[in-house]
Amino acid sequence: MRKRLHISPAVLIAALLASGPASAQAPQAAGGAAKVPTSREMNLLCWQEFSELVPQKIRTVLVPTGSLEPHGVIPNGTDNLAPEAMARDISARVDALIAPTLNYGMTDSMKAFPGAVSISAEAYGMVVDDILRNLAGNGFKNIIVLNGHGGNTAVRNAAATRVANRERVRVLVVNWWTLADDITKSVFKQNGGHAGNNETAYVQAVVPGHVHPERYNADMASPNPPAGAYYAVPVTSTIGLYEKGQGYPTFDPAQAREYFRKVNDRVAELILDTIAKWDRAGIYK
Repeated sequence: MRKRLHISPAVLIAALLASGPASAQAPQAAGGAAKVPTSREMNLLCWQEFSELVPQKIRTVLVPTGSLEPHGVIPNGTDNLAPEAMARDISARVDALIAPTLNYGMTDSMKAFPGAVSISAEAYGMVVDDILRNLAGNGFKNIIVLNGHGGNTAVRNAAATRVANRERVRVLVVNWWTLADDITKSVFKQNGGHAGNNETAYVQAVVPGHVHPERYNADMASPNPPAGAYYAVPVTSTIGLYEKGQGYPTFDPAQAREYFRKVNDRVAELILDTIAKWDRAGIYK
């Protein structure tokens, strides 16, 4: 037998009054949640959400740039995979969105190898200029280029300078392997190389299943020539050591994880420090 529940009118009115404010606050909470990025990647944001974020809440964008070229026994897209992974790892720390990666660059000296794609300096400069200009037009004040390919440096830096001055925005270009030179020597106890210990370790931390030590032998590596000594096209080796006898890939998972973490920490610190200095100087705020 069930007992009938009796609720007095006074108790019912009090309960309804208590629930009123909570119900009124629910849409407000939902509205607030919508302003938190559903993703840091511009590829995944709808235009309405983007307009709520930039520039009112987010003024910084990370732009990964790279190339498609051979890298020893690691992916041809290493120069893209590294800055992409870096951007995803640090974007929340530096409060930035992530632009789609510019996957192609200038790699004429390696285009003879299977899978390589190289574009002209003229085309590359125009594309970089347009991308940076459009990002500035969308409201970003801090444009951070995370570069994965050294061959892009001169043309890309020139485009960055043009856009910064013309659009009155702040542009930082980061070549992570040079910035992390001391980290390379600390983790591996020697210098690095193109597709060497440093670059191989970083990518091993990102896509370990696409690193192929079974295909590797030390004869695949060559030291880079001394400046002005000689120049060979195509290059004779896709693993280029910065110093003779140093920089060979180690394929050590523990080193890979340590290196990935330390490099990303260094890049995030540089970005935050640079933006803080721009702000203190009152540059293009």
